[in-house]
This record gives sequence, C-alpha cells and structure tokens, in this order.
Amino acid sequence: MSASIPGREAEMASVSQTNPPAALDIQEVTFRYGKKTALDTFSVTIHAGETVILLGPNGAGKTTLFSLICGLFAADNGTVLINGQPLHRRSNALAPLGIVFQAQTLDLDLSVEQNLLYFCALHGIGRADAKGRIAKALEPMDLHTRRHEKVRTLNGGHRRRVEIARATLHTPSILLLDEPTVGLDIPTRHDLINTIHALPNTHGCAVLWATHLIDEIRDTDRVLVLHEGKLRRDGQSNELLRNEQQADLSTLMQQIMQS
Repeated sequence: MSASIPGREAEMASVSQTNPPAALDIQEVTFRYGKKTALDTFSVTIHAGETVILLGPNGAGKTTLFSLICGLFAADNGTVLINGQPLHRRSNALAPLGIVFQAQTLDLDLSVEQNLLYFCALHGIGRADAKGRIAKALEPMDLHTRRHEKVRTLNGGHRRRVEIARATLHTPSILLLDEPTVGLDIPTRHDLINTIHALPNTHGCAVLWATHLIDEIRDTDRVLVLHEGKLRRDGQSNELLRNEQQADLSTLMQQIMQS
C-alpha cells in the first residue's frame, strides 16, 4: 500500500511472514478501457475481520475494481491475490470469494433452500453438509422458517438476506458487496446494514462493501475513497475526518472531488 495515502497507519502496510496471507491483496493495478484509465496504480491490502467501505462517485472505478477481483477483467499491470493466490495461476483462486451483486441473482421460481442447495452443489458441498450449512446461515438472517418458500414470495430485503446467506455458505475469506441496499425501504435497509456489519465477527471474513450512501458507514469502518481511478484516502472513518478536519464524509468527498 502506498505510504502517500493519508489516514492509514504504517503498520498496516506490511504483514509479518508468520501471519496468514491477506484475504485480498491488490498491488499497483492499472486497467484501461482503450485510452481511458479506469484504475491507476491501485493498491490495497485487506485482512480477515475487516469491514472496508469502498466509497466513490459514479465512474470512480468501483465496478471495474470488483470486475478485476472477480476475474471478469485482467489487469493491464499489477497483481490481485486472494488468500495469497494470484488469479491467473490457479483455477480455484476465486473459491475463497463470496459475492453479492447489485442486481439480484436468485431463481424466483425455486425455494430459498433450493437456491442455496444449488449454490452448494456448484462448490462441491455434499447435500447433508449443505443442509447443515444452510440452516446455520439462515438462522441469523431470521429466514429459517421460510426456507421452503419460493423466492418470489419474499420482499426485497429478505431476498437480499438470502443472497448474503448464500455468499457465506462456502466459508469465503472475503465478501464483495456491490451496493446491496439499493432500492430497499429505510427500515429494511437499516436492518440489512446491521446484518452486514456483523459478518466479519460471525463469519471471520473480510467485507469489501461498495456504496455511495454515507449513512451506511460507521465510525470504525475502514474507508477507501476512490476518485477518477485513484485511491485518494484509506483509513478509519472517524480518523479520516479528524485528520482532514472535516465534519462528515459528505464534505470530505466534495473536497476530494474538487481538488
């Protein structure tokens, strides 16, 4: 991680070789669409147990970054490691990755359990083991009594909970959440925000959560501010505000975009 980025403590820039590899380690990644540079020498390291918010305006490079992590694009330069494994060298490098896309991806005509069983089968998880994992994943989502209902009968918030539960079934090291609360009403969104923030503690994973909604961010969340393809800030939310002498993240974002 570049030392020039304000707000990130120096000791987080390197990890002892005796520690397990980072859940996600991106170093000096550049990606271009023709002549347009979407990501410019982007570097970040994320460890298990961290909640990391990816914050930036439309066109900042958030979607491109997620596409690179998922292996949909190949970087022009730089490396992407998941659990220390480079994407281009091992066919199973994406196995420790859980993903919740902005667009919902459940089969509406299958039950909650059928959707989750299918996902487990794709990951080579046997049916008996899958049943146990599904029960465990649905319990904290308050969906255990609805496992046999068709997904189309669920509201938007419950469908999102099913997708998050599905993304945890194979015990991923890192969860990618691409604006998962878009389109939800305020009470449902509030409940889902609490659910997401609990994931690093309940599952021991890292969470990389792309959003443009400032009120979803807690003071202790690590925030990556992405603008015009560059990582402009990296640090704990309350520390960034204190260091930048700003009252809130909205004002900080405006300052960054105008600089």
